Amino acid sequence: MTTTALFGSWILTRRDGSSRVERDRWVLIEGTRIAAITPDRPAADVIYDRPGRLVLPGLMNLHNHCFSEAIARSHTEDGRGRKGGRSIVYTVLLPLSKTALTLLTAQERLAVARLGILQLLKGGATTVMEPFRNGLPEMFEAAEAMGLRFYGAPYLFSTADAKAGPDGRVSYAGDDGAADLAAWNALHARWEGRAEGRIRLAMSPHATDTCGPDLLRACAARARELGVPITTHLAQSDDEIATIRARYGGRSPAEYLDWLGLLAPDLLAAHCIASSDGDLRLMAARGATVLNCPRVFARAGRSAAFGRFADHGIRTLVGTDGYNMDLLGELNAASLISKIAAGRAEVADSTALIDAVTGQAAAAIERPDLGVLVPGATADLTVVDMTHPHLQPLHDPLRGLIALANRANVAQVIVDGRALIDEGRYLAGDEAAITREGAAAIERIWDLPEARAAFEEA
Repeated sequence: MTTTALFGSWILTRRDGSSRVERDRWVLIEGTRIAAITPDRPAADVIYDRPGRLVLPGLMNLHNHCFSEAIARSHTEDGRGRKGGRSIVYTVLLPLSKTALTLLTAQERLAVARLGILQLLKGGATTVMEPFRNGLPEMFEAAEAMGLRFYGAPYLFSTADAKAGPDGRVSYAGDDGAADLAAWNALHARWEGRAEGRIRLAMSPHATDTCGPDLLRACAARARELGVPITTHLAQSDDEIATIRARYGGRSPAEYLDWLGLLAPDLLAAHCIASSDGDLRLMAARGATVLNCPRVFARAGRSAAFGRFADHGIRTLVGTDGYNMDLLGELNAASLISKIAAGRAEVADSTALIDAVTGQAAAAIERPDLGVLVPGATADLTVVDMTHPHLQPLHDPLRGLIALANRANVAQVIVDGRALIDEGRYLAGDEAAITREGAAAIERIWDLPEARAAFEEA
């Protein structure tokens, strides 16, 4: 068993149920577990003695899309692709990702997946939940090979060919629910528990406006039978609100899920930006979790404020949505957007935001061994170099982390006791080759006539 000792000028640990920063401590790792946190330098096979580091529990990014958002990257900013100012989900992301699955070879799909995993690791994440089309098993392959702790969430649709009309309403074409559930079951049988438990699945009906009642009920029943998390997109646009109200007796998307029995502690609901205060009170009462991804909506001029959800008493986590996989940068955005939206500086403070990607994230997926640095916990760590000029002078490392740090300060990412990133570089592969091959595959999609049409200005 390999032992590793890691010095931290600051270590975020937990004592008496509360997070606390301890100065000048060593973390001793034995195999895949944390063995001790001590002021004394321990003997170990591998020693990292680098002052000025902030050692955190491995950061958890529980909502991301490597593939579909890569297609949109640097195309959909400044309002491009937003026909009539509407969401790009049904004009760009879903149609082009569906086309890409048939256009690209398995090796090209793997290249895109590898590029996404590299970006996630360099962005500081040790655990990721990733919804994607179920024709992309290469996401599992890349995560397994590259060392990430991965909750793959293959989509299920009542229609895999969702179309949004000029009014923004999504129409159904056929019924793919049974086939998608069968595909999900096959992926679960193949991948659940692989890589000594690093690879897991989550149940991921795509959204309220692409999944009918029968499919949603079947998804919930199967997920609860297997004990896997349930994640979906909820109230991510005003058009979704209108669609669900028209279809289901005036219900909001949150009320629709509640009617079907999905609004519960095992539900991780992404975005929720079009939810009313009444919806949020209902979500809080049912114990559901919100996955807040502020920057993807900020690019469209809309506030997705972490503080609004948290102020309703909802467990609120922070994810990157695939748009920009810098998790530290996303926390900074969550802080600033919340403060602007509330008009108060004290909302979305550094302690709450760090907890949102550590302890609270671990609780949401029932993993008490993650999100904490204590003896016996799984040895997932994110280490940030706080010596950079833009982080100095430094009085409070947690405030400095949220206000000033970004992915360039991520020094190490360790999963299951194995260093994947060290001094900011990926250790188990050629970063330049991974980047070049992944980008080339995405550029094949950009060359399609339908892609050029989708990216036209509104």
